[in-house]
Amino acid sequence: MGWSANRRILIVALVLTGLLAVAASVAWFTGRTDQHNTARSPGETSGAPASSAPPKPDGEETGAGSVPSPPQIAEPVAFAKAAAVMLWSYDTRTTSRDQQLAGMRAWLTKETEYADWASVAGQVPDPLLWSRLADQDQHAAATVTEGHFPSAFKQALAEDPSAITETYIYVVTVNGTQRIGWSKGGAGAEERAVTLAVQCRPDHDCALAALAPTVTQ
Repeated sequence: MGWSANRRILIVALVLTGLLAVAASVAWFTGRTDQHNTARSPGETSGAPASSAPPKPDGEETGAGSVPSPPQIAEPVAFAKAAAVMLWSYDTRTTSRDQQLAGMRAWLTKETEYADWASVAGQVPDPLLWSRLADQDQHAAATVTEGHFPSAFKQALAEDPSAITETYIYVVTVNGTQRIGWSKGGAGAEERAVTLAVQCRPDHDCALAALAPTVTQ
């Protein structure tokens, strides 16, 4: 089961101080994502319920397919950029839906009290839609143009720099481009943006904590 709204608010409140910052955070992590009914990418919400547990592979399928392993990066913005590329990239020709989920799960923080797996897994289309994408050999690659801390997060840190030392969760917005291809030479591209919560404790590599339902600049 995914986090309740109250639990998400509590986690974000630990990260961002000040009434304005907390109010903004509540909107980021408890709002509803738009549902899409077009065959897009695992980076877009399918409207299907997201599993709260790591996926189990089908039959003999193991591993993460085309999903890259999380990088050993200790800087929040650099890690968030890599995570965005991972979220916007997929290949139904070589990767099953279970493998896609397993690969994404590896990026999540192991501190379960801060890990919102539902917000990450919710980016993957439901099994039926994934099957239809696979029928068309659909695949996508992504590039990142920039990443930054949203203004509300920077303001909260400026007002109380020590507040982050409990969770070490940073809010980062990343912008980039996703290029989609499918069978018979079909192709397209679109601009993408995402706001992520990234945990980067001192002397540890960063990990993904959550995705916001809306983008905050």
